[in-house]
Amino acid sequence: MTQPAQALTDLLLGLVVVGLAFRLRRVPARHRYWRAAFWWAGIGALGGFVHHGVLVRWPAVGQVSWAILSVMVVVAVSYLLAATVEEVLGTGHGRAFWALRSIGLLAYIVVAASGHAGVTAMLYCESVTFVCILGLWGRAAYQGHPLARPVLYAILASGAAAGSRALSPTVTGYVNLDPTSAYHLAQIAGMVLLYRAVSLR
Repeated sequence: MTQPAQALTDLLLGLVVVGLAFRLRRVPARHRYWRAAFWWAGIGALGGFVHHGVLVRWPAVGQVSWAILSVMVVVAVSYLLAATVEEVLGTGHGRAFWALRSIGLLAYIVVAASGHAGVTAMLYCESVTFVCILGLWGRAAYQGHPLARPVLYAILASGAAAGSRALSPTVTGYVNLDPTSAYHLAQIAGMVLLYRAVSLR
């Protein structure tokens, strides 16, 4: 394995998230978008196992595989936004938000195709999407939506996991992990919390 720690932690994340996606099939979830978000995220993480374990050995191939995987993450976020819109605003509002969402999605695909795929580019292209998701759930919390607080806790946990990538190797070295591997493990908590929130039916 080229990057064993990053590959194995991505594999663990992928197995957990795909397992949660399977379990969501048995939950009377109101909207199929939740399941789609879990499937895209889980399969993307399993693809990350192959990327870190094998494909990064060849830089040109690794660059292409990373671009594909990052687009899969962006698609998962798109479904998260769609599920949020349906939960908070109700059925019938999805088209307007999908139109807005397509702008960020197409922008990132262009960036990824030009060879500039990465976390920074993703944050730039996804900033509007994340603001919409947080704003809608904030509004839902104010209105007493039963899912608002659990979903916000899950989003905050995922945000904290993403922040772990910014930690220096000196900090993450205390647990003998590089920042990317620490992110993979921390993201499991965020996805489990999101599953628990969606399961509160």
